[in-house]
Amino acid sequence: MVLGRMANPVLRRRNRGFAATRQEIISVARDIMREEGAGALSLHEVARRVGMKAPSLYTYFESKHALYDEIFRLGMEQYRAELAELDRKYGLGPELLYATIAHYMRFADEHPELYALLFERPVPGFEPSEASMVEARGLLEDSNARVQALLENGTIRSGLSVEQTRDVVIVLTHGLTALKRANEPSARIGEGRFGALVPHVAALLKTAWMPGEDPVSREEPS
Repeated sequence: MVLGRMANPVLRRRNRGFAATRQEIISVARDIMREEGAGALSLHEVARRVGMKAPSLYTYFESKHALYDEIFRLGMEQYRAELAELDRKYGLGPELLYATIAHYMRFADEHPELYALLFERPVPGFEPSEASMVEARGLLEDSNARVQALLENGTIRSGLSVEQTRDVVIVLTHGLTALKRANEPSARIGEGRFGALVPHVAALLKTAWMPGEDPVSREEPS
């Protein structure tokens, strides 16, 4: 017996199980968010692409905001893991500053749907759940620990508190990235009006906070 096109997704879901179907829904939702914008997610379109009726989605996510929430949690978890990898790669040296700024911009370019959901407010009425905020607070705690270590070992001498030092970096990094995303989303880091400013922003902070350091590294971290 040859199965019709509409029957195949149903059988695939039965074979894969609940967790795998949830992952497929998340993947499809992220595709739509990349195509249409993070705030334009439609459960009807998710259901159509997955091959199920829209009411069946509620078996896996109780609401659209619940789907957003899981994407938020997973995105924050991914971003934290990537920053931890930067720490392992560069340690607590001056190269970490450039690498962190460049990584934020690269994350926004490669995962625009996650960037918007994590660091902007694209979905009216959406508030992350307490479980998701554990990851968000963890990111802030990670950042505080990183800045505290840089201040204590003398790599950074900002003259500011840990929180103020962290927030100066956040403001510069997010502002530069937001301008690039709004004006030149396809430009590569190191190119264009805003992408080309990444090493210069890092150099400004090095000049102000790292006396004696060459403000522009001869070889920028990848």
